[in-house]
Amino acid sequence: MALQCGIVGLPNVGKSTLFNCLSNAKAQAANFPFCTIEPNIGVITVPDERLTKLAELVKPNRVVPNTIEIVDIAGLVKGASKGEGLGNQFLGNIRATNAIIHVLRCFDDGNVIHVDGSVDPIRDKEIIDTELQLKDLDTVSKRIQKVEKMAKTDKDAKRTFDLLSIIKTHLEGGNSVRSATALNADDFDYIEDLGLLTQKPVMYVCNVDENSVINGNAYVDQVKEAVKGEGAEVLVISAKIESEIAELESYEERQEFLADLGLSESGVNKLIVAAYRLLDLYTYFTAGVQEVRSWTITKGFTAPQAAGVIHTDFEKGFIRAEVIKYNDFITLGSENACKDAGKLGVEGKTYVVEDGDIMHFRFNV
Repeated sequence: MALQCGIVGLPNVGKSTLFNCLSNAKAQAANFPFCTIEPNIGVITVPDERLTKLAELVKPNRVVPNTIEIVDIAGLVKGASKGEGLGNQFLGNIRATNAIIHVLRCFDDGNVIHVDGSVDPIRDKEIIDTELQLKDLDTVSKRIQKVEKMAKTDKDAKRTFDLLSIIKTHLEGGNSVRSATALNADDFDYIEDLGLLTQKPVMYVCNVDENSVINGNAYVDQVKEAVKGEGAEVLVISAKIESEIAELESYEERQEFLADLGLSESGVNKLIVAAYRLLDLYTYFTAGVQEVRSWTITKGFTAPQAAGVIHTDFEKGFIRAEVIKYNDFITLGSENACKDAGKLGVEGKTYVVEDGDIMHFRFNV
């Protein structure tokens, strides 16, 4: 499944620098607004030690990890919802993504200008929130006009109208759709086609200076306080450090550099894993001599749905799934050893796949 996280933020907060570290695609990083006009897309490998350990045991011909697409969306400005600063194009790019990575500038540097003249991550956050909320409000208001007359005679239209009215009031209060506690998951099925921007899950990335990367700073504390009611994750990353890590040639050099800074892993790794988690995704594995591979599924997928990620025929003709738990495979060392120990389970159509399952599907088309 092609999954996309869009990196958003005001101009000059470090979005493109961070994107360059995440991806081999090179977004131009420059000290002026709108250096990124078309969204740059990078396919990012999801770090997973489990895949590495499986490959060490199986010794396959090839190893295929999970990936996520990261989209670097050009800097938004005030008035984007009305088309300011190429706003319509940028908002359209956000609409195509599954989740939002919101980068906030949490460092002082007189050599890097701020589009609003001073460093204030809360103001920056509110500017982008407001633009996305205004765009959603426009979208919702237009749909209300469309269904209002139908709602008098059609049951589904009435349900949609009522839900949209709740959302409209919520947005007019300066709130994002994702925080509308009056709605449940089933309610959103009625408005799924709207692609509301503030309904998307969000993660905040505080871009800090080198000295603040471990313990944060006053700006980071402000952000954490401001978003504590959103249930959103806050990551602290130094894009400057990440760009230096990206220039190092070997894994050993990168680990030594991190150790010197008192870090156990790079911010890029933390961000990728957090993005995967943000999308509510699980991983299952297939493991054989030809290939050891990670497969991306949404949490709650049944065995046939998981099989369908490999090929639609696997789901249509699903017979059963043979499942080995990851820890059993690692402990016993091979598929045959797991079979001999009674650790291979045979599961049917109702089996809900767990994160880390090693699976083999039987199907007939």
